[in-house]
Amino acid sequence: MAFWRCAHAAVALGVGWLALVTFVKALRGAWDSNDFPEMLAVKVMEWPTIFPVHMVSGGFALLLVPVAIALARTRGHRIIAPLAALTVVVAAATSVPVAWASPLTRWTAIGFTTQAVVWVALLGLGLLGLWRGDVRRHRACMLLMAAVTSGAMLFRVYLALWVAFAGYAHFRTFYSCDAFFGWLTPLAGMALWLQLDSRVRRAKSPDARAGCA
Repeated sequence: MAFWRCAHAAVALGVGWLALVTFVKALRGAWDSNDFPEMLAVKVMEWPTIFPVHMVSGGFALLLVPVAIALARTRGHRIIAPLAALTVVVAAATSVPVAWASPLTRWTAIGFTTQAVVWVALLGLGLLGLWRGDVRRHRACMLLMAAVTSGAMLFRVYLALWVAFAGYAHFRTFYSCDAFFGWLTPLAGMALWLQLDSRVRRAKSPDARAGCA
C-alpha cells in the first residue's frame, strides 16, 4: 500500500509540474509570440484576439479542471467547477478557428477540432449526469474530460520526444498523428481505468458478495 501511495504521489506531482509549466508557457505565449515557430506565428497573425484568448483559457483549464475534481464534494468544488467548465467551453470554442488557421496539414486541424468536440461533449454529459442525480456518471465524464484536457500537455511531450529521438524526419506526418494521439491516449487510459474501477466496485458490493456466497 505504501508503495502505491508513493507511486500515485509521484505521478500526481509529475502531472502537476507539467500542467504548471504548460500553464506558464500558455500565458507567456498569449502575449509574447516573438519566439514562436512559423506555424504558430501565422495563427497569431490571422487571429490576433482569439489566439491569446485560447491560450489563456486553455492554460487555466489545465489547472482548474484537476483542482475541481480534487475538491469534489466540498464547498470549494461549487466555486471552482463552474470556472473550470467556463474555461473548457472558451478554450474549446476558440481552438477551432485557431486549428484551421493555416494548419500544418488538414489532419492536424481535424485532430484538434475533434478534441474540442469531444471535450465539450464530455462536459455536457457530465453536467447532464449531475442534473439527473447520477453522481457516478458525472464523476466518470469529468475524469474523461480531464484526460482530454491533459492532451495539451501530452501533445507537447510527444512532439518533444519525437524531435529528440528522430529529429525532424517525417515531422509533418508525426505532427498530424500527434494531433490525435495527444488526447486519445490519455482518454483511452482513463476509460480503461474507469472500467477496471467499476469492476472492482461491483466485486466489493454487498450484492456481489451475497451472490458468491
